[in-house]
Amino acid sequence: MNPSRNNDRRRPQEPMEEKQFDERIIHVNRVARVVKGGRRFRFQALVVVGDRKHKVGIGVAKGADVTAAVTKATDVAKKHMMTVNLYKGTVPHEALGRVGGAKILIKPASAGTGLIAGGVVRTILEVAGVSNVLSKSLGSTNKINTAYAVLNALEQQVPSKNWVTTRLAGKDDAAKKIAAKAKPAAEAVAEAK
Repeated sequence: MNPSRNNDRRRPQEPMEEKQFDERIIHVNRVARVVKGGRRFRFQALVVVGDRKHKVGIGVAKGADVTAAVTKATDVAKKHMMTVNLYKGTVPHEALGRVGGAKILIKPASAGTGLIAGGVVRTILEVAGVSNVLSKSLGSTNKINTAYAVLNALEQQVPSKNWVTTRLAGKDDAAKKIAAKAKPAAEAVAEAK
């Protein structure tokens, strides 16, 4: 047999297309239900999907084997994507996300700090495209509740264009407040004369 003829019969290699989303398996758990003959085992998967550009989603699903569970969870995560409001590579302000007994505190960090987070929190923030943040996990260590608590904290973020500062609140409002405080004092001085 001529080896050169063998190579001609192969299918042409198609270039691998880049994935649109970064998919990460956070946790796979074996679950069981008790039936008459014993236990039936299935698998539960927790998957996070993001584009590293402000979008992230989480999915939990069960399947007969690990690959089925992961595939289902990935589909669920893609259906439930949310946009994260970021400000200069970090979160705009601090927020406390709560789900069940899990509490996650996330705070903005200056450039160069990196992700100060562990486990589930770090994975979700990486996939969402956050580059600098401080976080603390409080309460329960349940991975599913922790994951949803991170999403809860990210949902609370108000974009910088919606911030209300004293400069944006209007000088008229500030002037009215000062005048209102000064009015009783001016009246008291006038009565004293």
